[in-house]
Amino acid sequence: MTTATHSTHPGGLKNALQLAGFELYKLIFHRRGTLAMIAFALVWLLILAYPVRGAASFLLNPDFKHFVTGAFGEGTLDQLFAWPVAEQAVYWVISLYLFPMFSILICGDQFASDKNRGTLRFLSLRSGRDALFFGRFLGMMLIQLLLVVITVIATVFLAMSRDMALVLPALTSGLMMTLNLVLILLPYTALMALFSLWASSARLASVFAVLFFAAMMIVMAVINAQLPMLSFIGYLVPGAQIDAMLNAQPLTALSSAWLPLLQTIGLLAIGRTMMQRGDL
Repeated sequence: MTTATHSTHPGGLKNALQLAGFELYKLIFHRRGTLAMIAFALVWLLILAYPVRGAASFLLNPDFKHFVTGAFGEGTLDQLFAWPVAEQAVYWVISLYLFPMFSILICGDQFASDKNRGTLRFLSLRSGRDALFFGRFLGMMLIQLLLVVITVIATVFLAMSRDMALVLPALTSGLMMTLNLVLILLPYTALMALFSLWASSARLASVFAVLFFAAMMIVMAVINAQLPMLSFIGYLVPGAQIDAMLNAQPLTALSSAWLPLLQTIGLLAIGRTMMQRGDL
């Protein structure tokens, strides 16, 4: 079968959407997916009940704001204190770093297990390689969107338990946070699709990702110290904009949306090439 045949499989878009829907179905209705959802919910319940609720009370304290300003300087974290809902400000800080970690853990099995079992080739013959690649990617994004929405809604209820008047600003900020987090997760999911094609297991794909980010941290430290003119290379790494988003309102943070979108397009193009030309 030629590459052209792979890329022009009939019903490719329909197959991709069906595959994406099936990934979401497995999470919700299969025992393994249900257990994963329960574990995820318990982890976030603890995060919301203790770090988020506790830290939110500090953000509402003027003395704590003065302390932070004195310790880190004026304007360093000022936007965190400007949030209309303190609970969501704390959630924002935690989720910016925690969800990419979740993505590395849960997106490593887009193709690895099927490739190791020898079923990936069969699936590609049934649906087409493009449909399989983009369908699995879209399915993982739907799963992560569901997880983000669940935690955002939980944060809204947490804020409402303190003050019912916060419902409207909490919903507005929640919508913007959801959009930002999904954009952040796009290149991470695309990168894990690449590693999943290389690796023989989901665990190995996650190990590849950890090694990649560790290596890039070292490379960027050397570049910033010795070759600052090459610092633009850092923009190739997923999450390069996260530190800058830390002290920003969700609406303002959308100004950096171009970066994860470009990263995702590039990574998906590489992944599609690997899928088309690789031996499944």
